[in-house]
Amino acid sequence: MDDDRLSTYRAKRRFGRTREPRGRAPAGGDRPVFVVQIHDARRMHFDFRLEVEGVLRSWAVPRGPSADVREKRLAMPTEDHPMEYRHFEGVIAAGEYGAGPVIVWDEGTYEPLPGSTDDRGRTFPEALDHGHATFVLHGAKLHGAYALTRFRGGHDSGERDAWLLVKKKDARADGGDAPDPQRARSVRTGRTLRQVTRDGDVARDGDGEHGDG
Repeated sequence: MDDDRLSTYRAKRRFGRTREPRGRAPAGGDRPVFVVQIHDARRMHFDFRLEVEGVLRSWAVPRGPSADVREKRLAMPTEDHPMEYRHFEGVIAAGEYGAGPVIVWDEGTYEPLPGSTDDRGRTFPEALDHGHATFVLHGAKLHGAYALTRFRGGHDSGERDAWLLVKKKDARADGGDAPDPQRARSVRTGRTLRQVTRDGDVARDGDGEHGDG
């Protein structure tokens, strides 16, 4: 892992005041992982994170991922996060960057897929760098193929990057309702945002019951 990839993440946080992980060299797994966290900060949003080259590449998705192929969800890129962040659940203290409760809404592994005509033959990181990548999620709540596509910004454009997260048509697509972030439960501990706020702690160890949401 290139330490410089976490420089923005670390510069935004005071680790003497927040219990978010600082980041260490990760142990590699057989398959890359993903995590989706719900974060009730200044604005409620979902954080969608994919393991890429030893860090979690991250996008803020205001309305959360959808299993409906008709829904195109705005995804705004944020700074790379350390691999340990996939386990983080708790309350970021008032006055700190991103203050508010966080739960792990979903987690699992993913498989990169061959991309469209313009990115066939590229590695998965290269496909993301060029603005389009497809992958299959194997989570507790999210399943099947998705695509991330940049529609604004990019190299030397002068505009802030903006992406779309879209479900691909397959057997796991459906037209179900979007998750309600206030009622959603952690896939690790079964807690809601309100319960995490009440508890005021960092992620509990062990596997929780899978909740709805």
